[in-house]
Amino acid sequence: MNSLSEKIKAIIFDMDGVILDSETISDITWKKAAEEKGLSINDEILNACRGTNKNDTMIILKKYYGSDFDSEAFLERTSELFHMIEEKDGIPLMPYAKEILEYLKPRYRLALASSTRGPTVERQLKTAGVIDYFETRTTGEMVIHSKPDPEIYLMACKSIGVEPAECAAIEDSLNGIKSAFAAGLNPVMVVDKIKPAEEIRKMCLEVFDSLEDLKSVL
Repeated sequence: MNSLSEKIKAIIFDMDGVILDSETISDITWKKAAEEKGLSINDEILNACRGTNKNDTMIILKKYYGSDFDSEAFLERTSELFHMIEEKDGIPLMPYAKEILEYLKPRYRLALASSTRGPTVERQLKTAGVIDYFETRTTGEMVIHSKPDPEIYLMACKSIGVEPAECAAIEDSLNGIKSAFAAGLNPVMVVDKIKPAEEIRKMCLEVFDSLEDLKSVL
């Protein structure tokens, strides 16, 4: 048996870019909202905001666009555009998402730690048919600072009564890996939009290209 599977009692998943292919839709909506305002937006800005909650995202946007930038109005517009796409086309699951949850559920406690707000998480997971796999859901409005701050992962561990050292965190973003690592979990990165630099790789127990690869260590 793999040494990781021997010490892990629970697995805490991120949602966006791990369970749901929502990052692809978010990128489209952010670029559209920026275009409407005559702004340019690049991967640096998009990646800086991945895995953060609304409060921290607004701070990051003001850093890039200036202290007088109406970041709240910008996020409201991205949300409107996102909902239009979600209602029309839905949000697809990431490859192997349902299969890996089905595989892991009998073996481990499963929980969620997402910077997205609770009502949105509930709606999207229900629509995707995977909400019942998660014992608890710790979401963006429940914490003051989300990823890369460790607060959300510490809260998620507490919600299921398992020590961080006995939890694996499945993440796709740099902010998510930093958060899980700082909280003392065992981070596993499943690459979506961002390839990890060496600094991030050192924080990860494993870096995989697909959720299916989790079967090799868990």
